Amino acid sequence: MNAASKQSELVAEEVYIDFRVGGSLFKPKLLRAVSEVSFTLKAGEALAIVGESGSGKSTVARALCRVHRPTAGKVTLDGEDILNHPNWSHQRDFAQAVQMIFQDPFSSLNPVHTIRHHLLRPVRLHGDLSRAETDARIHEILERVGLTPADRIAAKFPHELSGGQRQRVAIARALAVGARFILADEPISMLDVSIRLGILNLMHDMKKDGVGFMYITHDIATARYFAERTAVMYVGHMVEWGESDAVTQTPRHPYTQLLLSAVPEVGRREKAPLKAKKAEIPIRTPQSIGCPFVERCPHVENRCRASMPPVRQLDDDHFVRCFQFE
Repeated sequence: MNAASKQSELVAEEVYIDFRVGGSLFKPKLLRAVSEVSFTLKAGEALAIVGESGSGKSTVARALCRVHRPTAGKVTLDGEDILNHPNWSHQRDFAQAVQMIFQDPFSSLNPVHTIRHHLLRPVRLHGDLSRAETDARIHEILERVGLTPADRIAAKFPHELSGGQRQRVAIARALAVGARFILADEPISMLDVSIRLGILNLMHDMKKDGVGFMYITHDIATARYFAERTAVMYVGHMVEWGESDAVTQTPRHPYTQLLLSAVPEVGRREKAPLKAKKAEIPIRTPQSIGCPFVERCPHVENRCRASMPPVRQLDDDHFVRCFQFE
């Protein structure tokens, strides 16, 4: 990892994302999908974003790669605003630096084109190479992600590869443009258990080369082993975050404790009672007040319904949003 990559950072500052779900032109009805999300993603490290479906994990990632535009907040790459930069060439540089890989590798690949075609366009778009140099570069990238022999893999179509191989192709496509940050949206959830470890080890090796990862997952157990830092989200809010061991070994927020209680444990024959009430996941709007976890929380107080709990620092790198730790 060179000195420049060590300093590279992708930063989200108080990001809000609203979606219109109805209403009129002058009085739109809005859904608040993400609320006051802030974090720093560093080159060579991984940040795990953990939560249930609908918690806003993927929406945050899409905002970072500019698929969704935040309603409010700021996203910067090495100090430069990636949302409102006036220079188009810089916008292209941002697109090159931040890439996304998706949960289903097959749906992200064109079934009528070979693997070589999928890598050829990004290599040509972000480089000035001859045909021979381009083919050499494609083979180099395929070998880097563990797809060998590279010449045979390049000639195949997506349906001729396994799920794990297709996900490696998706990672290779991100590397083909020289991505410094990869937003991995549930990259192993649709793969067989036997090949998940291979993908995680590949991404771990890429961290050593200076690539930063946002690892989006509902599996808090794998987050602990892959990511240096973990952020737990619930209904668009970050409720607990910090160093991964601190968050997973000493969880303080009731929702984090709920997620960890659902992790299977070998040798545990009886399931411990869940530390939460049964309730519907709420729908938040810009007018919503109070803690989003209030209906499921076993420690709810009146003030939890009246206002959003403040952020409390529990340790050097361990934060929680809950009135219990005021």
